[in-house]
Amino acid sequence: MPVTAARADLPAMRARPQGPFGIYVHVPFCATRCGYCDFNTYTAGELGGANPDGWLAAVRTELRLAAGRLGVTPDVKTVFVGGGTPSLLGAAGLTAVLDAIRDNFTLAPGAEVTTESNPESTSPHFFAGLRTAGFTRISLGMQSTAPHVLAALDRVHSPGRALDAAREARAEGFDHVNLDLIYGTPGETDDDLVRSADAAVETGVDHISGYALIVEDGTALARRVRRGEMPAPDDDVHARRYELLDRRLTDAGFDWYEVSNWSRPGGQCRHNVGYWNGGQWWGAGPGAHSYVGATRWWNVKHPNAYADALGEGELPVADFEELDAETAHVEDVMLQVRLRTGLPHRVLSDSESQRAVRLVADGLLHARDDRLVLTDRGRLLADAVVRELLT
Repeated sequence: MPVTAARADLPAMRARPQGPFGIYVHVPFCATRCGYCDFNTYTAGELGGANPDGWLAAVRTELRLAAGRLGVTPDVKTVFVGGGTPSLLGAAGLTAVLDAIRDNFTLAPGAEVTTESNPESTSPHFFAGLRTAGFTRISLGMQSTAPHVLAALDRVHSPGRALDAAREARAEGFDHVNLDLIYGTPGETDDDLVRSADAAVETGVDHISGYALIVEDGTALARRVRRGEMPAPDDDVHARRYELLDRRLTDAGFDWYEVSNWSRPGGQCRHNVGYWNGGQWWGAGPGAHSYVGATRWWNVKHPNAYADALGEGELPVADFEELDAETAHVEDVMLQVRLRTGLPHRVLSDSESQRAVRLVADGLLHARDDRLVLTDRGRLLADAVVRELLT
């Protein structure tokens, strides 16, 4: 099991020389809070004086301390700016974030540099500024084109704005653009999802993500479900919608490469593939998680506490864990089995291999050369496959 300890005991770490190394930057700001979201985000009234300028200064300090703590690191192959709503920083703010990374780390030639963006805070001028800065990939929250679905999710953009934003990003030279969809929202129909998927495809993007709506504790959505104002999402509906989305995207020339992600050739998100393949990354920003060597840690959540720690010259670590071999193995199985490339058979123990044989016989896994790959039915039951393999 992992070992946890206080911030003062964070061990010395050095990045493993093999595999990808990335940087994640968490932007905690949002104009409004979506009803389903449980991410570490804050609206203006919740910030207690924190602001983007102070946050950026703190991020610069963390990146400088990170470079010093790590010493010699591999070149950074991927950068991902997420949140929250990074596009609220504007092109100038996001350029400053990327400059802060370049000031402290070396970007590998051809590095993938992604930012998430909300459609309502983007424009052609915004995308042009990001291209000039060196961003290579845009990920947009679309969720649906159905007005009643967006309303149920508390999304504030108009049904067509995400589609327009995707077209604007492509017109400004972004070859890699993602649209996020959410399926299974109460009140959504099969036709709603079909129209949303078809509209996303028609923009010409090369990547589409599709996530089943999950009711997270503590969210406005959870409170509405608990009060009986909205029905809970239905697992059978989720399964049917997933199959519908997969069929629609496959027919349009997209291939799944992870259970919830489809892309055209060359459109995979390399940063996320690094996570799923056990890569290393430094996560900067309030609440961000990092994983270097065998150590995983996470920052304090509130932007004020984050800035205060850095103001004292300390890394803003809330806690950490050292992954032992057993824990690392469990995580490798959980993540790699979700990929189309599959799980290498050699990583399984003898007992796990025997269970894998049963899963192949049950039609949940394919045995392909030296790897185990989820079948179409297996993708619907990916969590159960993992439990069976590891039990």
